[in-house]
Amino acid sequence: QVQPVESGGGLVQGGGSLRLSCAASGRTFSTYNMGWFRQAPGKEREFVASISWAGGRTYYADSVKGRFTISRDNAKNTVFLQMNSLKSEDTAVYYCAASSGQFPRYSTTTEADFGSWGQGTQVTVSS
Repeated sequence: QVQPVESGGGLVQGGGSLRLSCAASGRTFSTYNMGWFRQAPGKEREFVASISWAGGRTYYADSVKGRFTISRDNAKNTVFLQMNSLKSEDTAVYYCAASSGQFPRYSTTTEADFGSWGQGTQVTVSS
């Protein structure tokens, strides 16, 4: 299993951009789908985006489609979330996660699909 560690959060003005990174330990990083989730104050954690183990398939929540881009660099055991045109409603703690199994053949878009989680990084968008 891999252990994700997020970085790159911070405070940004509305309309701005931010890039989150998630470095994962373990030699088998390239065999896991990776995902980003977020949790706003008083709300449940929700799916943001995920990417397949080889990077060929990506999935996005409707709320971020067209604004966020997930990508990965398997040589560096890192997954990224590029966030553009940020809105105040994007304010949340963002979590990186690795899929529960290796080489998943299904889309991984729910919390139940992921078995290893990072500690989260705060993203605050000021209006």
